[in-house]
Amino acid sequence: MFKNVLSIKTIVAIGIGAAVFVILGRFVSIPTGIPNTTIETSYGFLALMSIVFGPIAGGLIGLIGHALKDLIFYGSIWWSWVIVSALVGLLIGFAWKKIDIESGIFNKKKIILFNIVQIIVQAFGWFAAAPFLDVQIYAEPANKVYLQGVIAGVANMVTVGVIGTLLLLTYAKTRSKSNSLSKEV
Repeated sequence: MFKNVLSIKTIVAIGIGAAVFVILGRFVSIPTGIPNTTIETSYGFLALMSIVFGPIAGGLIGLIGHALKDLIFYGSIWWSWVIVSALVGLLIGFAWKKIDIESGIFNKKKIILFNIVQIIVQAFGWFAAAPFLDVQIYAEPANKVYLQGVIAGVANMVTVGVIGTLLLLTYAKTRSKSNSLSKEV
């Protein structure tokens, strides 16, 4: 079982996914006006990778990608948010079998399921876990980090809802639909 979860394809996807997460997080993010809080396109990509490759890949891409981004561009790792990025990738990834993007079908029902999952996961991660960890690990002022969490969470829900959905729709079109092949007589 573990062999299937971490195939060579999945390991390569984790490496490439983490690198793309870093690049998007650095060069394709929009400041919100709230200190250290940006609108991140990288979470739309993380959601795609989580649905395509599953929870282990999603969690590791979030963990490695966010940690590297922080280290490279800020000089230190902000572990509370890195943990939440890993959690978001992991938990969205648990929907991979239900959504089954490899079937080539990403219809209205699956789009709604995907967005319900991502909104619940991100609400938990950014509204609760990230601010809680900021207070516990870094002794940050609660009012500051809960505001940052709400802004980041809402921004991530929107970017995943738009970018993640569009990426998944595009990816689904590259897959063969079940029963799409027929035998010529």
